[in-house]
Amino acid sequence: MSTLVERGRDDVRTPPPPTDGALRRSADWARRAPLLPALIFTIVVTQLPFIGTLVISFMDWNAYYPDERGFTGFSNYASVLTDVNMREAIVTTIVLTTVVVLVSLVLGMGIALLLDRKFLGRGAVRTMMITPFLVVPVAAALLWKHALFNPEYGLLNGMLTWVWGLFGSDNPPQPDWITMAPLASIEVSLIWQWTPFMMLILLAGLQSRPLDVIEAARIDGASAWQIFRYMTFPHLRRYLELGALLGAIYIVQTFDAVFVITSGGLGTANLPYVIYQTFYTAHDYGLASAAGVITVIGTIAIATLALRTVSTLFQEESKR
Repeated sequence: MSTLVERGRDDVRTPPPPTDGALRRSADWARRAPLLPALIFTIVVTQLPFIGTLVISFMDWNAYYPDERGFTGFSNYASVLTDVNMREAIVTTIVLTTVVVLVSLVLGMGIALLLDRKFLGRGAVRTMMITPFLVVPVAAALLWKHALFNPEYGLLNGMLTWVWGLFGSDNPPQPDWITMAPLASIEVSLIWQWTPFMMLILLAGLQSRPLDVIEAARIDGASAWQIFRYMTFPHLRRYLELGALLGAIYIVQTFDAVFVITSGGLGTANLPYVIYQTFYTAHDYGLASAAGVITVIGTIAIATLALRTVSTLFQEESKR
């Protein structure tokens, strides 16, 4: 009897212990599981609407002609790239983005160089310089349109009246700034809003400089211009690229300033505004979706360059 019991015990095999690979996979899933709800929510909110937009972009779908709805292939994309208004909107978007990014970078670098110096009240000045970037875009556009550019009670014409009064003139000029320079008016408002963003990035780059090397160069007789040209500017190259790419990603999608200041008139309609008009005014959902997909593709291309720049920047910082 005891022999049978011992044989029965021998026949019962215990499961083998988990291998290192199984333990590692289990630990990985334990760390990723809390992130799954956020991942699912992001996919539902962002990717599903984009897939729907992509499908609609291949359709001839106009709300004014519901009976003519159907698959049209790449004709919507061809219309976007060949239509005169669309091409002008693409050119306006490129010009607007380029001017705002470059001028914001130059002004941001100058302000960052000033704020990198030590002086009384530097913290308060930095806080005030960041303020324009914190203003809601619609509020900023309304501020520039009514408080500054208005020809009757705007601040700019008020300053002209005061200056002309100093010279004894009773008929100061009262230009309508938005009518005279519509695209420049939008660019100025966006430059005012995005210069603090560039300043923050470049100021972080300035504070990461090797100060001992700069001090050694100063002791060796290098001038301030030589230090900036051969040491500071090369060090800021990655930060300049990062600021330009991130700024371009956001500015290429500008809608608020165009809608509020000029309502897309006087040659200021950029691609996001034309998409808005095509969708809500012309109700051509297929054409608007195709233009939106082209905008997204361009933004993704810029974002890819930005991510590569950020990755390279972090790798260089980790090697120090």
